[in-house]
Amino acid sequence: MQSRIVIRAVKSVVKVLPFYLFAFLPFTVSAQVGEYRNDFAVGFNGGYSMSSIAFVPKVPQGQLGGMTAGFSARYTCEKYFNSICAVVGEVNLTQIGWQEDILNANDQPVVLHTDETQTLNYARKMSYVQVPLLARLGWGRERKGMQFFFQIGPQVGFFLSEKTDANFDVHDPAFNPAIDENGKFGPNYRYGSSRVSHVVAQDSMAVENTFDYGIAAGAGLEFSHPKLGHFLLEGRYYYGLGNIYGSSKRDFFARSNFGNIIIKFTYLFDIVRTKNSKIK
Repeated sequence: MQSRIVIRAVKSVVKVLPFYLFAFLPFTVSAQVGEYRNDFAVGFNGGYSMSSIAFVPKVPQGQLGGMTAGFSARYTCEKYFNSICAVVGEVNLTQIGWQEDILNANDQPVVLHTDETQTLNYARKMSYVQVPLLARLGWGRERKGMQFFFQIGPQVGFFLSEKTDANFDVHDPAFNPAIDENGKFGPNYRYGSSRVSHVVAQDSMAVENTFDYGIAAGAGLEFSHPKLGHFLLEGRYYYGLGNIYGSSKRDFFARSNFGNIIIKFTYLFDIVRTKNSKIK
Protein backbone atom coordinates (compact mmCIF):
# COMPACT_ATOMS: atom_id res chain seq x y z
CA MET A 1 0.00 0.00 0.00
CA GLN A 2 2.76 2.43 0.98
CA SER A 3 4.77 1.58 -2.13
CA ARG A 4 1.78 2.42 -4.35
CA ILE A 5 1.40 5.78 -2.62
CA VAL A 6 5.11 6.56 -3.13
CA ILE A 7 4.95 5.57 -6.80
CA ARG A 8 1.85 7.74 -7.34
CA ALA A 9 3.56 10.70 -5.63
CA VAL A 10 6.68 10.33 -7.79
CA LYS A 11 4.57 10.22 -10.95
CA SER A 12 2.75 13.36 -9.81
CA VAL A 13 6.04 15.23 -9.29
CA VAL A 14 7.37 14.11 -12.69
CA LYS A 15 4.22 15.39 -14.42
CA VAL A 16 4.21 18.74 -12.67
CA LEU A 17 7.97 19.46 -12.61
CA PRO A 18 8.23 20.70 -16.23
CA PHE A 19 5.52 23.29 -15.59
CA TYR A 20 7.38 24.58 -12.51
CA LEU A 21 10.53 24.91 -14.59
CA PHE A 22 8.55 26.86 -17.18
CA ALA A 23 7.12 29.10 -14.47
CA PHE A 24 10.62 30.13 -13.40
CA LEU A 25 11.83 30.61 -16.99
CA PRO A 26 11.77 34.42 -16.82
CA PHE A 27 14.38 34.30 -14.04
CA THR A 28 16.68 31.97 -15.96
CA VAL A 29 16.64 34.03 -19.15
CA SER A 30 17.15 37.31 -17.37
CA ALA A 31 20.90 37.42 -18.06
CA GLN A 32 20.07 41.01 -18.87
CA VAL A 33 19.31 40.82 -22.56
CA GLY A 34 16.25 42.98 -21.77
CA GLU A 35 15.39 45.88 -19.51
CA TYR A 36 15.75 45.20 -15.80
CA ARG A 37 12.66 45.28 -13.57
CA ASN A 38 12.26 44.79 -9.83
CA ASP A 39 8.53 45.28 -9.22
CA PHE A 40 6.63 43.45 -6.50
CA ALA A 41 2.86 43.85 -6.00
CA VAL A 42 0.34 42.12 -3.75
CA GLY A 43 -3.44 42.19 -3.46
CA PHE A 44 -6.59 40.12 -3.60
CA ASN A 45 -8.82 38.46 -6.19
CA GLY A 46 -12.37 37.18 -6.51
CA GLY A 47 -14.58 35.69 -9.17
CA TYR A 48 -16.89 32.95 -10.40
CA SER A 49 -16.00 29.36 -11.22
CA MET A 50 -17.76 26.93 -13.58
CA SER A 51 -16.59 23.35 -13.12
CA SER A 52 -17.16 19.74 -14.09
CA ILE A 53 -15.36 16.41 -13.77
CA ALA A 54 -14.27 14.20 -16.67
CA PHE A 55 -15.50 10.81 -15.49
CA VAL A 56 -14.65 7.59 -17.32
CA PRO A 57 -17.18 5.91 -17.58
CA LYS A 58 -18.87 9.11 -18.66
CA VAL A 59 -21.36 10.95 -16.45
CA PRO A 60 -23.53 13.52 -18.33
CA GLN A 61 -23.04 16.94 -16.72
CA GLY A 62 -23.58 20.65 -16.93
CA GLN A 63 -21.37 23.29 -15.35
CA LEU A 64 -21.51 23.74 -11.57
CA GLY A 65 -21.19 27.36 -10.49
CA GLY A 66 -19.24 28.47 -7.42
CA MET A 67 -17.28 31.35 -5.94
CA THR A 68 -13.52 31.83 -5.74
CA ALA A 69 -11.50 34.35 -3.74
CA GLY A 70 -7.99 34.72 -2.40
CA PHE A 71 -4.68 36.54 -2.26
CA SER A 72 -2.36 37.39 -5.17
CA ALA A 73 1.29 38.36 -5.52
CA ARG A 74 3.29 39.30 -8.62
CA TYR A 75 7.00 39.81 -9.22
CA THR A 76 8.04 41.51 -12.48
CA CYS A 77 11.66 40.85 -13.38
CA GLU A 78 12.28 42.05 -16.93
CA LYS A 79 10.98 43.66 -20.09
CA TYR A 80 12.27 41.66 -23.03
CA PHE A 81 11.67 43.66 -26.22
CA ASN A 82 7.93 44.40 -25.86
CA SER A 83 7.16 41.53 -23.47
CA ILE A 84 6.89 42.21 -19.75
CA CYS A 85 7.99 39.07 -17.86
CA ALA A 86 6.65 38.23 -14.41
CA VAL A 87 5.77 35.40 -12.03
CA VAL A 88 2.33 35.31 -10.36
CA GLY A 89 1.37 33.35 -7.27
CA GLU A 90 -2.05 32.97 -5.63
CA VAL A 91 -3.71 31.24 -2.69
CA ASN A 92 -7.45 30.84 -3.37
CA LEU A 93 -10.47 29.27 -1.72
CA THR A 94 -12.59 27.86 -4.55
CA GLN A 95 -15.90 25.99 -4.85
CA ILE A 96 -15.79 23.32 -7.56
CA GLY A 97 -17.49 19.99 -8.32
CA TRP A 98 -20.08 18.66 -10.74
CA GLN A 99 -23.76 19.06 -11.67
CA GLU A 100 -25.35 15.98 -13.26
CA ASP A 101 -27.67 16.11 -16.26
CA ILE A 102 -30.04 13.20 -15.59
CA LEU A 103 -31.82 12.87 -18.94
CA ASN A 104 -34.02 10.48 -20.89
CA ALA A 105 -33.66 9.39 -24.52
CA ASN A 106 -35.29 12.66 -25.67
CA ASP A 107 -32.74 14.78 -23.75
CA GLN A 108 -35.40 15.76 -21.25
CA PRO A 109 -34.99 15.68 -17.44
CA VAL A 110 -36.08 12.43 -15.81
CA VAL A 111 -39.16 12.75 -13.57
CA LEU A 112 -38.84 11.66 -9.94
CA HIS A 113 -41.02 8.56 -9.49
CA THR A 114 -42.17 9.58 -5.99
CA ASP A 115 -43.14 13.13 -7.02
CA GLU A 116 -43.98 13.83 -10.67
CA THR A 117 -43.71 17.59 -10.10
CA GLN A 118 -39.94 17.19 -9.67
CA THR A 119 -37.11 15.94 -11.85
CA LEU A 120 -34.04 14.07 -10.62
CA ASN A 121 -31.36 16.49 -9.43
CA TYR A 122 -27.86 15.80 -8.16
CA ALA A 123 -24.88 18.10 -7.57
CA ARG A 124 -21.70 17.82 -5.51
CA LYS A 125 -19.94 21.01 -4.43
CA MET A 126 -16.44 20.80 -2.95
CA SER A 127 -14.22 23.41 -1.33
CA TYR A 128 -10.53 23.49 -2.25
CA VAL A 129 -7.54 25.65 -1.45
CA GLN A 130 -5.93 26.17 -4.85
CA VAL A 131 -2.36 27.45 -5.27
CA PRO A 132 -1.34 28.36 -8.84
CA LEU A 133 2.18 29.53 -9.78
CA LEU A 134 2.10 31.17 -13.21
CA ALA A 135 4.64 32.51 -15.69
CA ARG A 136 3.23 35.76 -17.09
CA LEU A 137 3.86 37.76 -20.28
CA GLY A 138 2.30 41.18 -20.76
CA TRP A 139 2.18 43.69 -23.61
CA GLY A 140 1.32 47.34 -23.13
CA ARG A 141 1.66 49.94 -20.38
CA GLU A 142 3.22 49.10 -17.03
CA ARG A 143 2.56 52.19 -14.90
CA LYS A 144 -0.37 54.03 -16.47
CA GLY A 145 -2.72 52.57 -19.06
CA MET A 146 -3.84 49.24 -20.47
CA GLN A 147 -1.94 45.98 -20.80
CA PHE A 148 -2.88 42.61 -22.29
CA PHE A 149 -1.43 39.56 -20.57
CA PHE A 150 -1.19 35.79 -20.86
CA GLN A 151 -0.11 33.45 -18.07
CA ILE A 152 0.36 29.72 -17.64
CA GLY A 153 1.75 27.35 -15.04
CA PRO A 154 1.12 24.55 -12.53
CA GLN A 155 -1.55 24.55 -9.86
CA VAL A 156 -2.03 22.37 -6.79
CA GLY A 157 -5.19 21.99 -4.75
CA PHE A 158 -6.04 20.75 -1.25
CA PHE A 159 -9.49 19.33 -0.52
CA LEU A 160 -11.32 20.82 2.47
CA SER A 161 -14.96 19.69 2.43
CA GLU A 162 -17.86 18.58 0.24
CA LYS A 163 -21.64 18.99 0.19
CA THR A 164 -24.26 17.06 -1.78
CA ASP A 165 -27.43 18.64 -3.14
CA ALA A 166 -29.91 15.95 -4.26
CA ASN A 167 -33.68 15.45 -4.12
CA PHE A 168 -33.41 11.66 -3.75
CA ASP A 169 -31.68 9.16 -1.49
CA VAL A 170 -28.62 7.86 -3.34
CA HIS A 171 -28.66 4.71 -1.15
CA ASP A 172 -32.28 3.82 -1.99
CA PRO A 173 -32.36 0.69 -4.24
CA ALA A 174 -34.96 2.44 -6.41
CA PHE A 175 -32.17 4.75 -7.68
CA ASN A 176 -29.42 2.16 -7.91
CA PRO A 177 -29.30 0.09 -11.13
CA ALA A 178 -27.33 -2.71 -9.36
CA ILE A 179 -26.43 -4.22 -12.74
CA ASP A 180 -25.49 -7.90 -12.42
CA GLU A 181 -22.96 -9.94 -14.41
CA ASN A 182 -25.61 -10.60 -17.06
CA GLY A 183 -26.24 -6.89 -17.60
CA LYS A 184 -29.65 -6.90 -15.91
CA PHE A 185 -30.90 -4.21 -13.55
CA GLY A 186 -31.68 -4.87 -9.92
CA PRO A 187 -35.34 -5.74 -9.14
CA ASN A 188 -36.01 -2.49 -7.25
CA TYR A 189 -34.52 -0.11 -9.80
CA ARG A 190 -37.19 2.30 -11.15
CA TYR A 191 -35.31 4.07 -13.95
CA GLY A 192 -34.12 1.30 -16.27
CA SER A 193 -36.17 2.54 -19.22
CA SER A 194 -36.13 6.27 -18.50
CA ARG A 195 -32.49 7.17 -17.84
CA VAL A 196 -29.95 7.30 -20.66
CA SER A 197 -26.99 6.98 -18.29
CA HIS A 198 -27.00 4.47 -15.45
CA VAL A 199 -23.59 5.45 -14.04
CA VAL A 200 -24.39 6.37 -10.43
CA ALA A 201 -21.42 5.08 -8.41
CA GLN A 202 -20.07 8.61 -7.98
CA ASP A 203 -23.24 9.75 -6.19
CA SER A 204 -22.40 7.78 -3.04
CA MET A 205 -18.58 7.96 -3.16
CA ALA A 206 -16.63 10.39 -0.99
CA VAL A 207 -13.49 12.08 -2.35
CA GLU A 208 -10.59 9.63 -2.10
CA ASN A 209 -7.63 11.71 -3.29
CA THR A 210 -7.51 14.97 -1.33
CA PHE A 211 -4.50 16.37 -3.23
CA ASP A 212 -5.13 17.76 -6.72
CA TYR A 213 -2.70 19.05 -9.33
CA GLY A 214 -2.84 20.28 -12.90
CA ILE A 215 -2.13 23.12 -15.32
CA ALA A 216 -3.80 26.54 -15.41
CA ALA A 217 -3.75 29.11 -18.21
CA GLY A 218 -5.43 32.48 -18.54
CA ALA A 219 -5.53 35.77 -20.42
CA GLY A 220 -6.94 39.18 -19.68
CA LEU A 221 -6.59 42.94 -19.46
CA GLU A 222 -4.92 45.09 -16.82
CA PHE A 223 -5.42 48.79 -16.14
CA SER A 224 -2.67 50.47 -14.12
CA HIS A 225 -2.50 53.83 -12.40
CA PRO A 226 0.58 55.03 -10.46
CA LYS A 227 -1.51 56.12 -7.46
CA LEU A 228 -4.45 53.71 -7.56
CA GLY A 229 -2.69 50.43 -8.37
CA HIS A 230 -3.48 47.67 -10.86
CA PHE A 231 -6.94 46.38 -11.84
CA LEU A 232 -7.09 43.06 -13.72
CA LEU A 233 -9.91 41.16 -15.43
CA GLU A 234 -9.05 37.61 -16.47
CA GLY A 235 -10.52 34.45 -17.95
CA ARG A 236 -8.73 31.28 -16.84
CA TYR A 237 -8.99 27.55 -17.52
CA TYR A 238 -7.73 24.78 -15.24
CA TYR A 239 -7.17 21.20 -16.38
CA GLY A 240 -6.63 18.66 -13.60
CA LEU A 241 -4.02 15.95 -14.03
CA GLY A 242 -5.02 14.13 -10.86
CA ASN A 243 -8.20 12.19 -10.07
CA ILE A 244 -10.56 12.57 -7.12
CA TYR A 245 -11.16 8.79 -7.09
CA GLY A 246 -8.82 5.83 -7.41
CA SER A 247 -7.99 4.96 -11.02
CA SER A 248 -6.45 1.47 -10.82
CA LYS A 249 -7.88 -1.54 -12.62
CA ARG A 250 -9.77 -2.46 -9.45
CA ASP A 251 -11.48 0.93 -9.19
CA PHE A 252 -14.78 1.83 -10.84
CA PHE A 253 -13.54 5.03 -12.52
CA ALA A 254 -10.52 5.06 -14.81
CA ARG A 255 -10.54 8.84 -14.74
CA SER A 256 -12.12 11.57 -12.60
CA ASN A 257 -10.24 14.83 -13.10
CA PHE A 258 -11.37 18.44 -12.76
CA GLY A 259 -11.87 20.99 -15.50
CA ASN A 260 -12.99 24.47 -14.58
CA ILE A 261 -13.37 27.93 -16.12
CA ILE A 262 -12.86 30.99 -13.93
CA ILE A 263 -13.73 34.61 -14.54
CA LYS A 264 -11.96 36.74 -11.95
CA PHE A 265 -11.09 40.29 -10.94
CA THR A 266 -7.80 41.10 -9.23
CA TYR A 267 -6.56 44.23 -7.51
CA LEU A 268 -2.81 44.71 -6.86
CA PHE A 269 -0.86 47.51 -5.22
CA ASP A 270 2.89 48.03 -5.50
CA ILE A 271 5.22 47.17 -2.61
CA VAL A 272 8.46 47.56 -4.58
CA ARG A 273 8.73 49.53 -7.81
CA THR A 274 11.67 49.86 -10.23
CA LYS A 275 13.19 53.35 -10.12
CA ASN A 276 13.13 54.28 -13.78
CA SER A 277 11.36 57.41 -15.03
CA LYS A 278 11.28 56.03 -18.59
CA ILE A 279 8.84 53.23 -17.68
CA LYS A 280 5.37 54.13 -18.96
